[in-house]
Formats: sequence, structure tokens, C-alpha cells
Amino acid sequence: MNLIRNFRNWRRYRETVNELSRLSNRELNDLGITRADIHGIARGAR
Repeated sequence: MNLIRNFRNWRRYRETVNELSRLSNRELNDLGITRADIHGIARGAR
């Protein structure tokens, strides 16, 4: 079960990174984040 949970967490992380990466710098700024914040935010999206 850990394997399934880990895979789901990894997939959610990748989806979040991909979605945020598609935003423009202006859109990210409107959300109050920078490109450097994307991976940290994605790690917290569980």
C-alpha cells in the first residue's frame, strides 16, 4: 500500500508542478508566488 500511496503523491506533485509551470510570471505574481516557489508548493500539495 505504501507503493500506491507514494505513486499517488508523486503524481499529484508532478501535476501541480506542471500546472504552475504553465502559468506566466505575471499570473504567478498575482498568486503571490515565484517560479522558485513552485517545487516547494507542489511538495505541500498532498
